[in-house]
Amino acid sequence: MSAPRQTHRTGRSGWLRAAVLGANDGILSTASLVLGVAAAHGTHQSVLVAGVSGLLAGAMAMASGEFVSVHSQADIEAADLALELIHLEDHEAELEELAEIYVGRGLTPALAAEVAAQLMAHDALAAHARDELGITAELKARPGQAAIASAISFSGGALLPLLASILAPLPELIPSVAVASLFFLALLGALAAHSGGAPVLRSALRVSFWGAAAMATTAIAGTLFGTYA
Repeated sequence: MSAPRQTHRTGRSGWLRAAVLGANDGILSTASLVLGVAAAHGTHQSVLVAGVSGLLAGAMAMASGEFVSVHSQADIEAADLALELIHLEDHEAELEELAEIYVGRGLTPALAAEVAAQLMAHDALAAHARDELGITAELKARPGQAAIASAISFSGGALLPLLASILAPLPELIPSVAVASLFFLALLGALAAHSGGAPVLRSALRVSFWGAAAMATTAIAGTLFGTYA
C-alpha cells in the first residue's frame, strides 16, 4: 500500500502570509507598547489604555496597508491581462510565443506547438496568463481577503499580550507580558512553519529572537523616558 500523497502548500501562501504577518505584528507591537509604558512607570490603567489603543490602531493600519499593497499587485495583474488581450489579436504570434515557452521547459517543438494550439483553443487568455505572466487562480492577488485576514489576525495577536497585562498585577506586569508574548510568538512561528512545510524549530527561534529584541528596545526606551521625564 503506497503512502498517502502530501498536498502542496503553495495555495496557502497568500492568506497564510497575511495572517502570520498580522498576528506577529499584533503580538509584538502591542507587547512592546505595553512594556514601554510599564517601564516608564505608567499606571495599570495607562498601560491598558495604551494596549487597547495599539490594538485598534494597529488592526486598521494593517488592514488598510495590506489592502493598498495587494490592490497594487491586483492592478498590475489586471493591466497585464488587458495588454495580453490586445496581443492575442495576433493569434499566430501568440501561438508561437506560447510554443517557445513550452520548448524552453523541455517539450519537443512539435509537441510544444500541439500543446500550445490546444490550450489556446480552450482558453487563450488563461494559457498566456498562467504560462507567460505567471498569474494563476491560486496565487491571484485578493486585496479584500488579505485586508480582512490581516485585521483579524492582528487583533487576535494583540489580544494575547493585552490579556496578560490585564491579568498580571502591576509589579509583575513586565515579566508576565514579556514571557507570555515570547511564548505566543514562538508558537505562532512554529504553527506558520508547520502550515507552510518549513523547519518548525528554526522558525520559532527566529521569531522569538527578533521579538525579544524589539520588546527589549521599547522597554529600555520606556525606562529612560521614565527616568528623565
